[in-house]
Order: sequence, then C-alpha cells, then structure tokens
Amino acid sequence: MPHTISIRNARPEDVTTILGFISALAEYEKAEPGAVSATEELLHQHLFGDGLGRGPTAECVIGEIDGAPQGFALWFMNFSTWRGKPGLYLEDLFVMPEARGKGLGRALLKHLARIAVGRGCERFEWIVLDWNEPALKVYRAIGAEPLSEWTVHRLAGEALTRFAQTD
Repeated sequence: MPHTISIRNARPEDVTTILGFISALAEYEKAEPGAVSATEELLHQHLFGDGLGRGPTAECVIGEIDGAPQGFALWFMNFSTWRGKPGLYLEDLFVMPEARGKGLGRALLKHLARIAVGRGCERFEWIVLDWNEPALKVYRAIGAEPLSEWTVHRLAGEALTRFAQTD
C-alpha cells in the first residue's frame, strides 16, 4: 500500500519532536550516553530566533509519512570563497527505523537540493560516518561523491574554550 510522504518547515511546537529525533540519531550513531546536550530551549532559539532580534542560525524540515512525523533534516548556510557563492550544509538527517525504505530520506535530500538550487548555492554538503553503509548507499545512488582528499577537523568543548582564551 503506497504511503503519502510530505515535508514541511518545522514549527516552534515541533521542538520536542526534533529533540526526540536528535536523541534517536545519537543512539543510532552509537554515541556515549549523555552526548546530546541540546534542549528544547536551545533548539527554539536557534531554529526560530531568540526573541531579542537575533534570527535563526539553522533551519529544519519535518518529514511525515501518512501525516505522522518520521524524520527530519537540519541545515545551515555556508559560503565558498573560491566560488563566491553560498552553500547548504546538512548537519543532520534522520529517519525513524520503522519508516526507512519508504523514500522519506531521499525525499528530504531532494527537498534540500531544491532549496540549495533555489538559493543559488554552488554546493550541498554533509558528512557521514564511514560505517553507515545504508546512508552511503543512498548518497551514491543520488550522485553524491565522497571527498577523499579532505579531512574534517573539529575544535570543541574545553579545547575550543582554552584556545579562544590564549594570547
């Protein structure tokens, strides 16, 4: 029986659902317990603005199957200095296990690709864990290519704070 897939912009009342998806994603990615420190308040602030004149820093859509939220995609804009154009960076995409294989993940990716094209983006990028073969298979099928010559670096937590405070 065919399912109805729909994608809509996240609304403030979705922050509980979004946080649930983030927690489920962390579990899927085998993160340490307590790795998710996001809160509903932080999500609301960064997805919908803080009420003090600072707008959103990220955007989110909810993917539904037959009217029930089953996944999400959260992204932000970046910029390519070499190309002189914006890019769309996908931070997280997650589909609940029971909803996989129904086309929602691909629909979310296509939705974001259309946003990227509509905003004049040169690139649509994301990272994926190298063991996540189901996701890698989907990404290869849509024509995405891994960037083997680049290594992701991260400065976070105490190391970030310590470096920021050095002279």
